[in-house]
Amino acid sequence: MAAPAFAADNGEGIVGETDDKIITFFSLGVVIFFALLVVLLSWLQGSLEKRKEQRKATELRKRVGW
Repeated sequence: MAAPAFAADNGEGIVGETDDKIITFFSLGVVIFFALLVVLLSWLQGSLEKRKEQRKATELRKRVGW
């Protein structure tokens, strides 16, 4: 019973009638978002690995005495 009430706008979405331009820009936005996500998370992982290696080197120096 609720489905016909929501379909009263003839299938138009939130931004109005969906055409190729809207789909293209939305898809481009999704691609850019995931590319940036991968770059940022890779940078974060690299910096955390660098900190881990520095901490391991410090512990090794304490143990060896240098």
